[in-house]
Amino acid sequence: MTDLVTLADADLTLTVAPLGAEMQSFRKAGRELLWQGDAAWWSGRAPILFPIVGPAPEGRIRIGEFEAEMGQHGFARRSTFALEEVTATSCRHVLTDTDTTRAQYPFAFRLTVTHALEGGTLCVSAEVANTGDTPMPFCLGYHPAFAWPLPGAEGLAHEVTLANGGEPALARIDGGRLPETRLPSPFTKGRLTLAHDQFEADAMIFPEGAGAALGYGTEGGPRLDFTFENLPFLALWQKPGAPFLCVEPWHGMHAPLGGSAQLADRPGALTLAPDAAARFGYTVTPHL
Repeated sequence: MTDLVTLADADLTLTVAPLGAEMQSFRKAGRELLWQGDAAWWSGRAPILFPIVGPAPEGRIRIGEFEAEMGQHGFARRSTFALEEVTATSCRHVLTDTDTTRAQYPFAFRLTVTHALEGGTLCVSAEVANTGDTPMPFCLGYHPAFAWPLPGAEGLAHEVTLANGGEPALARIDGGRLPETRLPSPFTKGRLTLAHDQFEADAMIFPEGAGAALGYGTEGGPRLDFTFENLPFLALWQKPGAPFLCVEPWHGMHAPLGGSAQLADRPGALTLAPDAAARFGYTVTPHL
């Protein structure tokens, strides 16, 4: 992989690739925190999901009368971004529409992804701009995978703790779509002790949200603290038994089970007016 950008600030280092504007490495004091994409489990590391989250029903996106093939989680993750700006501690990559994207998604857009290291914290943001002259529906999500166990926490129980102490209802995807049925929350007073068998039915999805901040890691030991901006939905995912956990904040979700296949009708989908833009971000602060 060429044209990797490496950022450094104090004891944090970050490497970002132009393909998908995807993080390749995130280290604190030389210890790797990001899943390294072993294809025996899952080759991704931290894909950006746009213009859909989840699969397109029957593999086809629908926008009004327009219909085209689209892969899982959209095309941004498989697209090469242009590096627009880089400093010692930040970089900005940009993806704009092309003949290839318009064949799948008939809109003019600009997707800007910024990674920065600031005072011991990783800051990731994306701005979606409608640069065309028609309203533009879309979803945007993040899919970063972190080591499980975290460095220095081998053999210790890992948990996810919600800052709001909530117990959000659980949803499980059915045939690639989101059912209306909700299951009891796996959280108790904001705390979920992780186990690999929790993912045998695929991702744990929280359509009503899990708040604006959470922690992942061990009680009193290594952990990652997250905050979310304009990302009201949460999913947790791993390949059962794999040594990683994906912490996925989203704006937009799968098409509803038994409902419309239109992109604009997905729960949480946004529609931008011409010349409008929307921003979505998250932060990760490691404690090792």
